[in-house]
Amino acid sequence: MNKENSKLNYKLTPKQIQKYSRHIVMPQIGSIGQRKLLNSKILIIGAGGLGSPVSIYLALAGIGEIGIIDMDSVEISNLQRQLLHTEKDIGLKKTQSAKNTLLSYNSDLEIKTYDYALSSENALEVFADYDVIINGADNFPARYLANDAAYFSKKPLVDGSILLFEGQLSTYQPNQGCYRCLFPNPPKPGEVPSCAEAGVLGMLPGIVGSIQATETVKLILNIGENLTNKLLLIDALNIQFKTIKYKQNPDCVLCGQKPSVKELINYENFCGLQ
Repeated sequence: MNKENSKLNYKLTPKQIQKYSRHIVMPQIGSIGQRKLLNSKILIIGAGGLGSPVSIYLALAGIGEIGIIDMDSVEISNLQRQLLHTEKDIGLKKTQSAKNTLLSYNSDLEIKTYDYALSSENALEVFADYDVIINGADNFPARYLANDAAYFSKKPLVDGSILLFEGQLSTYQPNQGCYRCLFPNPPKPGEVPSCAEAGVLGMLPGIVGSIQATETVKLILNIGENLTNKLLLIDALNIQFKTIKYKQNPDCVLCGQKPSVKELINYENFCGLQ
């Protein structure tokens, strides 16, 4: 019996059968699929707008272990959209607030927190323990770093972003394209405003984050059609969804035929922020 099968060769407890009964009756999931979820490990970058719905739904779905990396503390301006935190959490580290909230939803969940920023020095080490990486970061250095580190780690990356009324999602899998295939270079500093500068509709992260959670579950279970080689654009103001298909770029500097990026770099410099 191989290692994967041995992990799934156990019976769900009566509590688990009751808790996940709505999954177990689904032919696409069943008891084997639920055991796959219970044995999976997911890393979420950011415990903010996107990290909130992603982590809550995955905790409820029965993901076995969730890692959360975020260096910030809870501020009152976060509460307009970040479901992990409440007024009583203001001043707490986001990782601690997130852990408290998620355990209140699922006390069986294992949570590992990283109370520091993702960097070129730690990304590969942090990514190594996880099956799927979910990016909820709100800045370009973190987005390119997450992309490159996931590629070098051979991990699928479920990427999402939000601004104003607009959301954007894609799933990048090893050897099937990456973020740099679509966006080889970051915008110039100040060219794209941040959420703090331009604002973001409070409900929008719920839409994008829920789709990211759905993508993650489908990757673990290997079911359905996902957003690999597709860019999903969401216009919440006009309730429009548009999917753009793309192919792996043979000239991509990271995953192309003759890559020039062969290790993690200084992403602050790359994005022109230093």
